[in-house]
Amino acid sequence: MIVKVINKSTYPLPQYETSGASGMDVRAIEDYYISPKETRLISTGLFFEIPDGYEIQVRPRSGLSLKTKLRVTNSPGTIDSCYRGELKIIMENTGEEGVHIVSGDRVAQIVLCEVPKIEWQEVQELTETDRGEGGFGSTGTK
Repeated sequence: MIVKVINKSTYPLPQYETSGASGMDVRAIEDYYISPKETRLISTGLFFEIPDGYEIQVRPRSGLSLKTKLRVTNSPGTIDSCYRGELKIIMENTGEEGVHIVSGDRVAQIVLCEVPKIEWQEVQELTETDRGEGGFGSTGTK
């Protein structure tokens, strides 16, 4: 799938690191210090023209989540096909110590996903299932 991109960073375009990878890492293009409990927008310098019927999802990098208390706050974030602004990553430091991000650090990953459009069919009742209306924890705790 071809996706048009403008790269205003000094870094190469995101790429798949292995043949089975679903996501591509994106990098910060500035240095940041994120204080404890602070949320910041991290610039990537990337602008996309995503084909209609698709979105780019922004997801955390597992290694960064394991090694730091930085979190991609609205995960997965959605970049709509009609958006033409810069991809910025919303990151929160959930820890008790500040964290430095250095320009070039990989801060998140992006995944291109198909987004089927919903066509509603209004009905008076839904098909029954074993779970029914059981909510949080209704399928067990183990």
